[in-house]
This record gives sequence, C-alpha cells and structure tokens, in this order.
Amino acid sequence: MALQCGIVGLPNVGKSTLFNCLSNAKAQAANFPFCTIEPNVGVITVPDERLINLAKIDNPKKVIPTTIEIVDIAGLVKGASKGEGLGNKFLANIRNTDAIIHVLRCFENANITHVDGSVNPVRDKEIIDTELQLKDLETVENRLGKTFKQAQGGDKTAKKVYDILLHYKEALEQGKSARTVELEKEDHKLVSDLCLLTDKPVLYVCNVDEASAATGNAHVEAVRQAIADENAELLIVAAATEADIAELEDYEERQMFLEEVGLKESGVNRLIKAAYRLLNLETYFTTGPDETRAWTYSKGTKAPQAAGIIHTDFEKGFIRAEVIKYDDYVALGSEKACRETGKIAIEGKEYVVQDGDIMHFLFNV
Repeated sequence: MALQCGIVGLPNVGKSTLFNCLSNAKAQAANFPFCTIEPNVGVITVPDERLINLAKIDNPKKVIPTTIEIVDIAGLVKGASKGEGLGNKFLANIRNTDAIIHVLRCFENANITHVDGSVNPVRDKEIIDTELQLKDLETVENRLGKTFKQAQGGDKTAKKVYDILLHYKEALEQGKSARTVELEKEDHKLVSDLCLLTDKPVLYVCNVDEASAATGNAHVEAVRQAIADENAELLIVAAATEADIAELEDYEERQMFLEEVGLKESGVNRLIKAAYRLLNLETYFTTGPDETRAWTYSKGTKAPQAAGIIHTDFEKGFIRAEVIKYDDYVALGSEKACRETGKIAIEGKEYVVQDGDIMHFLFNV
C-alpha cells in the first residue's frame, strides 16, 4: 500500500536531519538551502508493540512489520507558487503525496542560518501555507472557468462542482486552507481530482533543542495557538537529539539516552505512528509458527478487501474470516485456547476490520 507522507518546511528547519533519523536512506544534511533537491523516499518500518508480543507467543520463523513511505521534499521559499526557488518542483512533489508532515524550526542556534534571518515558526508556517493556498487558488480558478459553461448548460453535477469550487475559492481568498471547507463525503469525491495541496491532512512537527524535547518551549506554544482551529496534530521532536540516538546500536543505551532527556519513547517512533494515523491507516495481524506479520489497510476496510491485501485470490474467492481480538489472543496465549473458549468470531463479507484484529481468511478459487 504505497501511501506517502511528504516532509515539508522552509530550508534549514531540520527536515533532512529528521528524514535521516526516519530512514536508512541518507539525505544530505547541510547548512544551506536546497541541499535536498530530488525528493528522497524512505520506506519506514512502523513500530508496533503488538507485533512483538504476538511473536513472543508464537515464536515464528519470520516477523514482518508494516511500513509507510516518507518523502523528503526540497525546502520551499516565499514565491514558490510563482516558481521562485525550486517552487514548481516542490509543488509537483507535494501534490503526489497523501499527507503532509510540516516541520517548523522551534530552536535557537546562531550556527544554523535561517532563510528569513530569525526564528519565528508561526511566520514560517504562514509562508508555506500562503504559497500552497495561492497554488490551490490558481487550480480552483482554472477549474471554475471550465465548469461554468457546463453548469450554465444545465448539467446538475457540474452545477454542484461549481458551487463547491466557489466555497474553496472563498476560503482560499481569506487565507484559509482547503481542508477548512466542510464537505459531505460524496461532494468531496466530485472534486478529488483537483488534488488540492491544502486539502491534504497535516501533522505539525516542532523541531526543538534537546532541553525542550520533553516539554516544548515558547515557540511550540505559539505554533499550538496558531493551529488551534485546524484540527491538526502537533508533535515535539528534537531532530538533532534523535540523530544522536539513532547512532546508538544498543537498545538499552538508546533507552537510557531517552530517559536522560525526559522521554519514554523516541520522537521518531511517535512521528511514524502519527504519520500512520494521518494516512488513516490501521493494522491487522496474521500469526503462527511460520510467520507473524502486520498488514496495513485503510480504516473502514471490509474483510474481503483486507484479505485481498495478502493476495487477490483471497478477495476473489472470499468465504469468511475467523477473527480473534488481540487482547484475547495475548490473554489466552494461543489460537487453540481462543478456539476452545469461543473467542474466535466467524465474520462475513460485510465485516469491517478493526485495528489489531488477528485474521484467518477462508477462500475458494
């Protein structure tokens, strides 16, 4: 399931440092704008304690976690919507992603230059928001021109699309992102091909110094207030500290390091999990002596389509699914015990898979 999160931000806010922590792919991290010119794509393993616990029970030959893709996109500058800097390339790259991880510099460091001369994450956020909104406004106005004649000609669908476009235009002209326009699911489908940049779900990552890793700082609070009405998640991560942690080979050493800076879990792990949620993804498991594996599916997926993620034949010939809840499996310690105590549910084609379900599919082709 090749869903992608794109890491965006102004130059020198810590995007590539963060990407290096997330991925084995090594983006060049240097103290000058545009050190990331081509988007670097990293396939990131999603940490999940449940997978580890299932593997402890079944002791399989293989353990396979689920993954997501993270794309590190070149730093954007003011005027990108008009092609300034690497503007057009940036906008094309971000259009291809499914969600945005917006990195904001929330640390002071005289040795790392800021493209605008001072640290002000709210201003930085507004610069990127404005550039994306201007590009979206251009997209909407172009479509309005094409849709107007169809709407005037009595095409009911075109009239509906035209009205939706007007709502988008009004919001964008007010400096609001497209995601603030509330639409019915069916209406959203009518204009999904617009691929508006500001309609993508967003996660704000405040990149702080080590001392602020646990509790944040004044810059973080300013960002928190600025995004209060956006229905967006905010994460605090110290990218430079995460880079130091990533260098440590030993798990115990990494945990000690985290405790020293007041963290229970690394910022990278929290970020990956948040990105997974941002993409509206959940996990089901298959487990046994040969393999314990996590499978990614989109929230709301029904059993046959979830089976099809393993193999298309599973979906085509779907008969039923045997489902064990994760908590029951861990509490009872085996599939056999779950079967004996009636903890295996038999589900049909309309069953909506739940996060953490342990699935066994029966099919016939």
